[in-house]
Amino acid sequence: MTLARPDWLPAGHSSPLDDKLGIEITDYDPDHLVARMPVDGNQQPMGLLHGGATCALVETVGSWAAALGAGPGRRCVGVELNVSYLRAATSGVVTAVATPVRRGRTLATFRVEVSDERGRPTATARLTCMLSST
Repeated sequence: MTLARPDWLPAGHSSPLDDKLGIEITDYDPDHLVARMPVDGNQQPMGLLHGGATCALVETVGSWAAALGAGPGRRCVGVELNVSYLRAATSGVVTAVATPVRRGRTLATFRVEVSDERGRPTATARLTCMLSST
């Protein structure tokens, strides 16, 4: 872990969906936020990682990166998500890395790369979040 959870962020601040999917943030750097998710338990009927689970992972890392970049007292919500699937993941863990494309006053856009345990890309995505004051 490069950066730990910031002190201003309440402990245990995760979503029930993230808990169900097993999403774990491993690096809280807003310029390179990283999270992991197991494939097991998140597959579609054919045994491949479910596209919806991948989208949830992407939304999680991008939203956290937006929130951390915006700072305390700001709220963020995803307003556009685009995902392209590149390779099927069938086992192990996938890792998502969010990097900023643009951070504005009211919108922030992130590129999210998802890869398998061998470092092979499984999906690439773009998430745009709207930022507001709480």
